[in-house]
Amino acid sequence: MSNKISLYIHIPFCKKKCLYCDFPSYGNMENSMNEYVKVLSEEIKSLEYNKFNTIFIGGGTPTFLLLKEWEVLKESLNYKLIKEPAEFTVEINPGTADKEKLLFLKNMGVNRLSIGLQAWQENLLKNLGRIHSKNEFLELYKNAREIGFDNINIDLMYGLPSQSFENWKETLKEVVLLEPEHISCYSLIIEENTPFYNMYNKGVIKIPSEEEERKMNEFTITYLKEKGYDRYEISNWAKKDKECKHNLVYWELENYIGCGSSAHSYINGSRFSNSDDIKEYMKNFFQLNKNEKYKNSIEADMEEFMFLGLRKIKGISIKKFNEKFKKSIFDIYGNVINKYVENGYLILNEDRIFLSEKGIEISNSIMCEFIIN
Repeated sequence: MSNKISLYIHIPFCKKKCLYCDFPSYGNMENSMNEYVKVLSEEIKSLEYNKFNTIFIGGGTPTFLLLKEWEVLKESLNYKLIKEPAEFTVEINPGTADKEKLLFLKNMGVNRLSIGLQAWQENLLKNLGRIHSKNEFLELYKNAREIGFDNINIDLMYGLPSQSFENWKETLKEVVLLEPEHISCYSLIIEENTPFYNMYNKGVIKIPSEEEERKMNEFTITYLKEKGYDRYEISNWAKKDKECKHNLVYWELENYIGCGSSAHSYINGSRFSNSDDIKEYMKNFFQLNKNEKYKNSIEADMEEFMFLGLRKIKGISIKKFNEKFKKSIFDIYGNVINKYVENGYLILNEDRIFLSEKGIEISNSIMCEFIIN
């Protein structure tokens, strides 16, 4: 058993679900929040681990919880004697956290915030179904800085309906002026079973062309590099030493455990998950965990090691692959690696294999070839 493990805690509630969101989160369920947090706290207390390298509370909108519910959650973490993990992140949305709640999080040991902004323009925020205004975001950011949070991520999206290239440039430039330590920039993917999917199919919304989106992406890469942000993953940029340690756990196939509805865990090659049905989860989380546990095959671990690791700009370590799987990476993936190195989509540099800039543009296609038939 590795002594390095991370903890993810899922809060599935939102004031209102955004129109593009296909995450396991739900609006209009305030009446279930109190009971959910009680069950979640019991699950946390039941864990056999007492120390976590990183903690990440995500959702949903974790800060939609009331302070009294945060107190229950804090007590369960204190029960586990968790002492100052290297990184303790909470996702937070403007309009759901006042100064009192931010101060509570700080005193609880949270040392990193991830704020969902998505766009700078009010009309785009409204089009996305966001519950906040730009000014509410600015107030939240200002309050967080005044309270002492010195590690903040801001989430942004491009390729949005009605979003122009100038809109995206303005969003990036205004956010950079705030000097957050970390910026995540995701291109919109219209997922099935979302209002956006139906609206798109009916022609109600129109998204930027591939050429416009490529232009937005190229500007992002160039501009953030100029402003001192290093791209360390396909969609993530950070100032020096401010990479998200928790997300690196996923991309490097390290151990993590998830608590809450729909939370997934990976421990030494075994995966298990909780039901994404909140009511089912609250009935019996112990039994659900037990029933959904399965052992990854070595082939599945190899696949995940490659296509998660290749999301990182520095890619994967050949030595680490060979040591982890007791096999040469070239015996397993030699043909795929050589093909993409020859055409310039992959770069082989001493111990590392990583995507080139043009490889990143077609990364999904490349990663599919690392699936072992």
